[in-house]
Amino acid sequence: MSRPGFGGGDLPAVFPDWSPYTDLESAARAYLRDPDVALEALGGVLRGASVLGFTLERFVNEVNGVWQEVVVCDGSRLVLWHGEDVPPGEGPPGSMTSSLRVVPASSVTEVGCRRRLFRHDNGEIRVDSIDVYLLLTSLDESPPSEETAGGPRHDALRFGKTLDDGGAGQIARLEEFARLVASVVGRPLL
Repeated sequence: MSRPGFGGGDLPAVFPDWSPYTDLESAARAYLRDPDVALEALGGVLRGASVLGFTLERFVNEVNGVWQEVVVCDGSRLVLWHGEDVPPGEGPPGSMTSSLRVVPASSVTEVGCRRRLFRHDNGEIRVDSIDVYLLLTSLDESPPSEETAGGPRHDALRFGKTLDDGGAGQIARLEEFARLVASVVGRPLL
C-alpha cells in the first residue's frame, strides 16, 4: 500500500515504527525520510547534551509531499526540527525546507494529555489515541480568525498518535514524552 509521493515517486502509506528505538539516532534513521538533515540540525544545537526523551512525526500531504518533525527534550529546553517538501512551483523539484526551533522548558506553562480509551467486552481497557499539548508563554503568530477574535492566543505545540497513525508503541512513547516535559515544567533550571 502506498500513496502518491512528491515528485512522482511512491511513498509508503505506513511508515516504519520508531517506538522500539530508545536512542534518537536509531529512531530517526528508522522513521524519517531525511534523518541526516534532521540529526545534523539537532546536533548543532544539542552539542552533546543528554537527550532525555523525544517524539517523532511524519506524514504525507498530497500538496506538499512529506512533512517530518522531531522534538527533543534535554531537561532545560525543547529542540524542534521540522522538514517539509516545498510545494510544486515554489522551488526546484526535490526542494525541502529544514527549520529548527529551540523553546526553553521555562516557557512551557501547561502540559495537557488526553487519551481516548476503549473498553472491550471483557473489561480490558485499551488506549486508542493520545493528544498532547504544550502551552507556551509566547503568543501565536497566526492572523486572528473568528475563533480568536477575542484577543491574542498563546502559542502551543501539539502532538498526536492513534492506533492507525503510529500504533500502540508510538502512543506509549508520546505519553512518556509528555510526562517527561511535565516533570521539568516549573522546576528551577541549574
